[in-house]
Amino acid sequence: MSDPPERDGENDDSEFSREVGAKAARKLKAQRHSAAGVWSGLGMMGLIGWSVVVPTLLGAALGGWLDKYYSGRHSWTLALLIAGLAMGCLNAWQWVAKEDQAMREDDEDKTDD
Repeated sequence: MSDPPERDGENDDSEFSREVGAKAARKLKAQRHSAAGVWSGLGMMGLIGWSVVVPTLLGAALGGWLDKYYSGRHSWTLALLIAGLAMGCLNAWQWVAKEDQAMREDDEDKTDD
C-alpha cells in the first residue's frame, strides 16, 4: 500500500490557527482595557486635580499663617498661593507626561506584535 499523500495545506492551517488565536487574545485584552479605561480615566482626573489643589491650599495656609505673624508690605498668602499653584501644575504636568509616555510605549509594543 502507498502512504497517504502529504497535505500542503497542513502548515497553512496551523498558521491560520495561530493568527486567529492572536487576534482573539488582542480583542479580549482590548475589551478589558476599555472597560477599565473609563474608571482609570476618572481616577486620573481626580489624582491630577488633587495634585494641583493640595499644594495650592498648603501654600495659601502657610501664607495666611505668615501674614498673621509676620505681616509685611507684600501678601505672603498671595505669593505662596501662586507658588503652590505653580508647583501643583508642574507636578500634574510631569505625571501626565509620564503616563502619556507609558501609553505610547504600550501602543508601540502592540504594533510590534
